[in-house]
Amino acid sequence: MNVRRWFSMLVFVLSLGMAGASVAAGVPLRVMTFNVRVPVDTGMNAWVNRRDLMVQVIRAEHPDVLGTQELTEEQGEYLAAHLPGYAWFGEGREGGTKGEHMGVFYRTDRLKVVRSGNFWLSDTPQLAGSKTWGQPYPRMVTWARFRLRDGGGTINYFNTHFPYLPQDVRPRMLSADEILQRIGKLPPGARVILAGDFNCGPDTPVHAKLTAGLHDAWMDAASRSGPAKTFHNFTGISDQRIDWILSRGFKARDVRTVTTHDGARYPSDHFPVVAELVLTGK
Repeated sequence: MNVRRWFSMLVFVLSLGMAGASVAAGVPLRVMTFNVRVPVDTGMNAWVNRRDLMVQVIRAEHPDVLGTQELTEEQGEYLAAHLPGYAWFGEGREGGTKGEHMGVFYRTDRLKVVRSGNFWLSDTPQLAGSKTWGQPYPRMVTWARFRLRDGGGTINYFNTHFPYLPQDVRPRMLSADEILQRIGKLPPGARVILAGDFNCGPDTPVHAKLTAGLHDAWMDAASRSGPAKTFHNFTGISDQRIDWILSRGFKARDVRTVTTHDGARYPSDHFPVVAELVLTGK
């Protein structure tokens, strides 16, 4: 092979590689947060009467990663069995398999788990089931470092559910501090997604603290659809925007609140939020 032909082939191969990287960087990551509501209701809102509608909603949105709140092991196993192409992980907030999980589902063809784990929102974050700051229930974060299988690099994902009482401003602020400390230990420029049910609105000091370094997809997206508020208590009439998708190293291209229902039946007492995030960081 002469030098000119060899050089031409090398340029061609390199151009393919660069094109692949460009495509990977331009493909949005679809992120969904969904408080699924523990299976304690009766009648129309009982889990058995809404679970297939929830599966329908998730399938229709086809998120790359889905963070849930109030998920029990029973619910997680049902969803996993009816969502082909997804895997999930999580731990109960009391440790082991008991109680509510911050279960994370992900598309195995798009993402690979590099590392994953949990920490608790307390003075002893590594102690499973720990609760301080006057909280009646343990609160936690389930996290993962994902690698994009298309060559787009890694993502640090955090899924959480903050204390819920109106007077719990201090515990929510301390919870935000704990998460920000974890994020602060990541390499500079590392991509981050923090999503979940924060049990407070965007006009609170908790939101201000978290968005000092993270972008709220609902506020920053070029396109928004659906109601801003997400908690509706099975009525379809939402009154609080407490479910957020925050990020660093991404640009929000589109965000929507999904209000799918079957007559008076809803998949949960929260509307899920879905954001299309385009990679911008390393």
